[in-house]
Amino acid sequence: MTQTTDAAAAATAPEPTRSRRIHRAWFVAAVTFVTIIGAAAFRSLPGLLIDPLHEEFGWSHGTIGAAVSINLALYGLTAPFAAALMDRFGIRRIVAGALTVIAIGSGLTVWMTAAWQLLLCWGLLVGLGSGSMALAFAATVTNRWFTTRRGLVTGILTAASASGQLIFLPLLSWMVEAHDWRPAAVTVALAALAVVPFVWLLLRDHPADVGIAPYGAEEFVPKPEPVTGAARRAVTVLFKAARTGPFWLLAGTFAICGASTNGLVQTHFVPAAHDHGMPVTAAASLLAVIGVFDVVGTVASGWFTDRYEPRRLLAVYYALRGISLLFLPMLLAPSVRPPMLFFIVFYGLDWVATVPPTVALCREQYGEDSAIVFGWVLASHQVGAALVAFLGGVVRDVFGTYDMIWYASGALCAAAALMALVIRRRTVPPVGRLAVAG
Repeated sequence: MTQTTDAAAAATAPEPTRSRRIHRAWFVAAVTFVTIIGAAAFRSLPGLLIDPLHEEFGWSHGTIGAAVSINLALYGLTAPFAAALMDRFGIRRIVAGALTVIAIGSGLTVWMTAAWQLLLCWGLLVGLGSGSMALAFAATVTNRWFTTRRGLVTGILTAASASGQLIFLPLLSWMVEAHDWRPAAVTVALAALAVVPFVWLLLRDHPADVGIAPYGAEEFVPKPEPVTGAARRAVTVLFKAARTGPFWLLAGTFAICGASTNGLVQTHFVPAAHDHGMPVTAAASLLAVIGVFDVVGTVASGWFTDRYEPRRLLAVYYALRGISLLFLPMLLAPSVRPPMLFFIVFYGLDWVATVPPTVALCREQYGEDSAIVFGWVLASHQVGAALVAFLGGVVRDVFGTYDMIWYASGALCAAAALMALVIRRRTVPPVGRLAVAG
């Protein structure tokens, strides 16, 4: 009976599309790219708000850093649950809802008068919404729609966030300096809302929804049944993965990645440069230029990941990042000089180049559950970012300078390079649900 049913299903399954037209997966990737760009506006704003909020409300750098810390932590902790919810309710519903929550949280900040409101709006609401739009979203799209070119697609989608930073940072910094921080917050809300129609009308959850095979697949892949118990599944996958050595090494390296990027440079570079007399618009423009080279570096990293050993790539990326951070305190000055431009280019190429090899290692170790596992690894990334976002503000309040946090982050990157090299290689990718590795 089972064989008859399987034969009938195979007979009725649509044939893989073999025409020379561009595969639908690339259009889905393009919509995902635009979606992440639109959502990147909220990633560009926190570093620009620290000084204006401090001057207007008298809140300490540590208090403002705490709101950014909550935002970053929730960005990571929400991701694995969002990946599971995408399996249950579909990508479109979760992403459209997340963008709406971001818009509400950012829009409400214009009426805040107390620090707890900053923690609620920018910390809680924007954090929850952004967590559902985290890199687990890109990993889910890549896993469903592509069987080849996954490293390249992961790199392109990861670079979308940097592209959004490139677009929004100069605009938002000009708004903050020329007008006020409130128009910038409203711009973030409107940007998030503007992307919702694209997601709802153009994004599709699975290749089977349009009757085609994933890009690079030889056979049609039926759409899996919705997975119930999303929260339970996310936690179950965590407990299984936590019994393996590679998970802790991946989580540890990615925590350091978050600490040395989102938590440190994205949050504190602008105020640190301003401490040395650099205008806010100039510092924000440098951060935007990091985004330019981040696009190049991340796409190149995806290409490398399809061809070279991901562990060695990670070790090189972390080592180079650590070296660059150790030199940064000596480069900050009232004006932009050639050594600073060299740092911006060098650091930008390495900003999130770690993502494609990390996603590849999760896929290698944990198979079909890799998107959820990567969600938990991303949670560690954001916990590291949140910790440094808060500690950076505290260090600035106590010592009057950020120098100590730059040096500490450089040392942590050296440790991450060593951790990446000792991840055990799995020669045969796991099939089906999570297999125990290491």
